[in-house]
Amino acid sequence: MKTIGITGGVGSGKTEILSYIRENYPCEIILADELAKELQEPGRACYAPLVELLGEDIVGADGRILKAAMADRIFRDRELLEAVNGLIHPAVIAEILRRKELAKKNDKIRLFFVEAALLIENGFDKICDEMWYIFARESVRRERLAVSRGYSGEKITAIMEKQLSESMFRENCQVVIDNSGSLAESIGQIDRILEAYQWQK
Repeated sequence: MKTIGITGGVGSGKTEILSYIRENYPCEIILADELAKELQEPGRACYAPLVELLGEDIVGADGRILKAAMADRIFRDRELLEAVNGLIHPAVIAEILRRKELAKKNDKIRLFFVEAALLIENGFDKICDEMWYIFARESVRRERLAVSRGYSGEKITAIMEKQLSESMFRENCQVVIDNSGSLAESIGQIDRILEAYQWQK
């Protein structure tokens, strides 16, 4: 089983790429950001440590962590933000590794994908055999974000400025998928890469 990290800037089309892979290859796909949210649910690994760190006032009437209250606390305090990340990121990596070991025992799973916008920054690349950068031209990404999410030009610029540069993505990834054009063109690139591993769909 090969473990592949998937990353790329906002609007690059990671979701549609992963949808195609999920439907056509024997794989398991972990979305790191979704997993982080799961681990903040009551009874999961991050819940009690976060409540202890941030206080009971971040817990709602239903017992779940109030995301807005948590965000308000940590984004006003850099040290607190780093402490929260220090809790969540190791827990996410530990859970990914646990699921990876389970996947290895399943003969039907040949590919294990980990997707995260901050894959490189958060060290997820260290648990992957190979890194894929989903690239799309900036103009294409801007158009997608404006149409699909209704983002303003200012908001798109603000998000992009916080992300890694294209050169950093390319420097840290072994495979580049150009998703600037049609999905069919991207699928052709993916099929050529995965078929080179001599795995059947």
